Amino acid sequence: MSRVTTDVDEVAAVVRAGGVVAFPTETVYGLGARAGNAEAVRRVFTIKGRPANHPLIVHLASAAWLDVWAADVPATAAALAAALWPGPLTVLLRRAASVLDVVTGGLDTVGLRVPAHPMAVALIAAVGEGVAAPSANRFGRVSPTTAAHVLADLGDDVDLVLDGGPCAVGVESTIVDCTLDPPVVLRPGGVPVEQVAAVLGQPVAAVAGGPSRAPGMLAAHYAPSCRVELVRSGAEALERRATLGALGHHVDVLDLGDDLARYARELFAALRRADAERLDTLVVVAAPDVDLGRAINDRLRRAAYGSAGSARDPSEPVELVDP
Repeated sequence: MSRVTTDVDEVAAVVRAGGVVAFPTETVYGLGARAGNAEAVRRVFTIKGRPANHPLIVHLASAAWLDVWAADVPATAAALAAALWPGPLTVLLRRAASVLDVVTGGLDTVGLRVPAHPMAVALIAAVGEGVAAPSANRFGRVSPTTAAHVLADLGDDVDLVLDGGPCAVGVESTIVDCTLDPPVVLRPGGVPVEQVAAVLGQPVAAVAGGPSRAPGMLAAHYAPSCRVELVRSGAEALERRATLGALGHHVDVLDLGDDLARYARELFAALRRADAERLDTLVVVAAPDVDLGRAINDRLRRAAYGSAGSARDPSEPVELVDP
């Protein structure tokens, strides 16, 4: 089993030497390597089981590093970085010539963000270059929000785990494609679309970009081993639990209420508990489909689509009884 530490300098030394580590961000734990080390980045893909054409996000220590990684920084990206970094926002930009193909999946764009977790920023600064990092779990499975989740998924495949406690946000970053005018949201996340629009002073479309353009866009993603069913109300969830229970299923209900920050923070841990309890089915009450709820419901739709026996289309909107 990989060793867990709180020593940022020790972890940074491993990364500088070409190692692969897990580290905390405010969203989820990342599986990180020097973005300028092709061999180390390939090992990230191998450990995670991630397709080589699925690009990685490069994590920076500050917005001052943008010019090193991007060929150009349009005014929209600069405004978002100034207002929302450090934070759970990734901007997609034209890549600088020095950015490795292995990081971008061969695309001419790169996703960049400055995380808000102080240990993540200290780690990246100590490494001295961008850290390429997807979530620190096997590909397509539930993202980790604690060091214990990382160990449960990756065992001793990762060189070292930096323990920064539970993640404060709990869902991945919002990805905004700033190569388009106006920009579009490719993945909802920790920064609500409404906040992006407010910074830019204009409405922002949310467009499904496909797995080749940004991480987290596969139809089946964030999935536990048990079946996930997404419903619109607590009453519907209880009715479904009774029906399945009468058939002998081991079933439970997840209803985290209307506190969206708490819902996001606890969502992935709850999905993991469903597997630990060996549930056949987890019936989940969708969040209000506004603000951070859009990111929560996006993860739930993809988890439901990817879970055992499910055929729910993750692009299907969730219409709520009490939005």
